[in-house]
Amino acid sequence: MNSFFTTTHKEEEEMMHRTSAVARVSAPPSRAGPSLLIHLVAMMLALAILALSIAATAGAQTVKLQRSDSLAPAVPRTDSNKAAADSAASAAKAAAALPKWFDDLAVNAFVSTAYEYNSNRPTTGTNSYRVFDFNDNSFNLDVAELVVQIAASKPNDAGFRVDFDAGNSIPQITKTQDQTAAQFDLKQAFASYIAPIGSGLRVDVGKFVTHLGYEVIEGYDGYNDNYSRSILFGYAIPFTHTGVKASYAFSSKVAGMFEVVNGWDLLRDNNHSKSLGAQLTLTPVGPLNVLFNWIGGPELANDNHTKRNVFDVVAVLKATNWLTLGVNGDYGIEDGTSRVNPGSDAKWKGIAGYAVLALTDKFSVGLRGETFHDDGGVRLGTDTRATLSEGTLTPTYKFTGHVLVRGEVRFDSANQPILAKRGALSDKQTTVAANVIFVY
Repeated sequence: MNSFFTTTHKEEEEMMHRTSAVARVSAPPSRAGPSLLIHLVAMMLALAILALSIAATAGAQTVKLQRSDSLAPAVPRTDSNKAAADSAASAAKAAAALPKWFDDLAVNAFVSTAYEYNSNRPTTGTNSYRVFDFNDNSFNLDVAELVVQIAASKPNDAGFRVDFDAGNSIPQITKTQDQTAAQFDLKQAFASYIAPIGSGLRVDVGKFVTHLGYEVIEGYDGYNDNYSRSILFGYAIPFTHTGVKASYAFSSKVAGMFEVVNGWDLLRDNNHSKSLGAQLTLTPVGPLNVLFNWIGGPELANDNHTKRNVFDVVAVLKATNWLTLGVNGDYGIEDGTSRVNPGSDAKWKGIAGYAVLALTDKFSVGLRGETFHDDGGVRLGTDTRATLSEGTLTPTYKFTGHVLVRGEVRFDSANQPILAKRGALSDKQTTVAANVIFVY
């Protein structure tokens, strides 16, 4: 949920693989990496130069066009001018012949690319318990997204939305679903209709991102204040659903949503029972939004009886014009699936806090701190109760309305050695990253 840039929450917007356990490898790395500071400075300089060159090129093209228009001499009217006018009229006539729905069609794009370095230097090259930023010491095209849609905004409107996604994150996304891993995914693909009931009952049918959580998968209309995703985002809640949902605004202060879906991150259900979800949104005062979310149902393959329930709360407060505060809490329980105490219910819970300081119109700093407790071992893949916490600092600079660059320093800490470090395991992990985002 981004406060420094205009974004939406997890409504119609991106999915990810949850690593069940850390691979235990023994071979030491063949080389030692440079210091974190050198990596961070080098990354920030390279990416800042890239972003500046793109912004400067765009600016130069704009100035050239403006000068060409303002300095061009008046051209006397001739037969050639008449021919040009006739050609323009023909083009306008052809445009008028296009179907009306074509005027409502919108196309947007989003690209995120980054470099990340892990001081633990895991021999697998994989950062432990991360979501999209799982590659160590690597330049990555995180995601390139193209969104095609006709928005439904008032009663009797019908529309659709399709999000085409490609990039390094996609194999992790598709592994959470019933399909083969590939570097392409339809993050969302749904049709919408607003029935003329009261203020308008919106119905969406297809695949859509989950309503749970503070953070989003990211796209042109929603990206986070931190580069890396929270532990809660990756391990406490689902990413996407396939099914049908209905949304209704009872007033300017109260809205609700109810859904029937195949379950967690599934195109095709893995059992014969559906999952139910709901959301209640409250806006008691303008600067404060509070969301209460729930999803429940059987999620295990070929099992219609073992229920999983997750309760999620999100609150966002625009404290001042330069400070935004947020909090996200999750509690999950699944019948009889504990790995710590076989036969007992598996339980997990966590809380995350956020602060964004908009220091100027272009520069902001995002802070995040969180802790996650997996009492049953089913979310983090351990045989004992595990606690994983992290703190993240993310400075962001917005060059234009379409280009931003950000750095990040993140420190992870666990109550036991579950974080990969060279050929062994550790209870700590530190990463630095630089990220460039293009939005159109």
